[in-house]
Amino acid sequence: MAKSTLSFICQNCGAAYNRWQGKCDSCGEWNTLAEEDTTGSVPVSIRSKRKGRTFALESLSGKTQDAPRLSSGMAELDRVTGGGFVRGSVLLVGGDPGIGKSTLLTQATSMMARAGHRAVYISGEEAVAQVRLRAERLGLADAPVQLASETSVEDIVSTLSEGAVPRLIVIDSIQTMWTDTVESAPGTVTQVRASAQALIRFAKKTGATIILVGHVTKDGQIAGPRVVEHMVDAVLSFEGEGSQQFRILRSAKNRFGATDEIGVFEMTGLGLREVTNPSELFLSERELGSPGTAVFAGIEGTRPVLVELQALVAPTSLGTPRRAVVGWDPSRLSMVLAVLEAHCGVKLSGHDVYLNVAGGLRIQEPAADLAAAAALVSSLVNAPLPTDAVYFGEISLSGAIRPVAQTPARLKEALKLGFGRAILPESARGDGGGDSGLALNTVGNLTTLVAEIAARGTPRGGRAAPRDDQGGSSAADPVEKNATPARFRRETS
Repeated sequence: MAKSTLSFICQNCGAAYNRWQGKCDSCGEWNTLAEEDTTGSVPVSIRSKRKGRTFALESLSGKTQDAPRLSSGMAELDRVTGGGFVRGSVLLVGGDPGIGKSTLLTQATSMMARAGHRAVYISGEEAVAQVRLRAERLGLADAPVQLASETSVEDIVSTLSEGAVPRLIVIDSIQTMWTDTVESAPGTVTQVRASAQALIRFAKKTGATIILVGHVTKDGQIAGPRVVEHMVDAVLSFEGEGSQQFRILRSAKNRFGATDEIGVFEMTGLGLREVTNPSELFLSERELGSPGTAVFAGIEGTRPVLVELQALVAPTSLGTPRRAVVGWDPSRLSMVLAVLEAHCGVKLSGHDVYLNVAGGLRIQEPAADLAAAAALVSSLVNAPLPTDAVYFGEISLSGAIRPVAQTPARLKEALKLGFGRAILPESARGDGGGDSGLALNTVGNLTTLVAEIAARGTPRGGRAAPRDDQGGSSAADPVEKNATPARFRRETS
């Protein structure tokens, strides 16, 4: 019998220590170390000494074929996975509680079963009756999906090995699974890692596609050891706000497709509805002619998406103005505010700044800098932006507008939705944007854009801005006159 070995394992990152300590040195989290029995996670028969066998080595050159794929029946899910499920692949799906992970996978398994494939849904958190109630609510009770409520990995593998090989297996969730090969409680790092290894081994051996559902931490990261994310073939994140009906399925890792691809769904009373044109959905409730709003033409994976950026700049009585942002990187907002103050003469030190991406979408690309800056200045000077214009471009620390990739795709999406003009970097005109059908207003420096927006601005009361004896703006003007271009000063004097 093997000697029992106790170690302290971090439940957040999986780091192991010989003694307990309050803080994990690997991930920096407090009170995450738990005592676990780490007596070999491999059976004794496998750990026995044996002579290694030789195997053939091959070269990089040779005939290759694209991996055969199986459509899930949901176009948005196929888009994120790269065109469908690959035989023998293992996917890890994470998301906040109640976001709709089980609903999405119930619909996917039902469509696969209706197409004539063997689909199995195994739940470790719900009873079979509870899964049936969800299927009835979604109108999928007649789908020939095979259900089970089980947590033992050995029993699951033994059951699935009988009969025809399932084409799709859903494990909900991996944190509830346990295996006899390790002596730890279900949900611990050791159990999650060993259970995932056994299921992945079964998928690679039989060619079945397995979807593992994973819990998430308070920071939105998939719970459990990060080694599980390296073991699987794809990591999908299901995102969305509880108050919003939109859901975003985002690909963070995919060995068989593009990363940063998204699929858009709408939560309805009958489950998740696919959104084929997310740009139109995100802009459906847009207020036209309102100051502080700008339409950003972005790219999510391979899909162009138009989304509204909303900004509010209000005077503050606090010693330190507040900076709040939802759906965008706070560091980039701080950088844009610094460039506006240093190079454009926009006085924001006495104002609270709020920035929101409408629709619950999270923007990660720097091309949103120009749209965010336009929305901020528009709110500050009370100047509505043109309702038929889209904005995109990266702002450098010097105030210059840098080009971004995939300009033709952004302009084509804007033209399809009825927009008439685009404000973009100067170099983008030569990237295929000249024949887009839109009126292109190129901007080389952020100062030029600020001057054009400030020229249309009016105070909150609706009266003209007060002028001094020399015809310039008064000291209360939030945009300094000497920070605008000479051409703008001549035209407004």
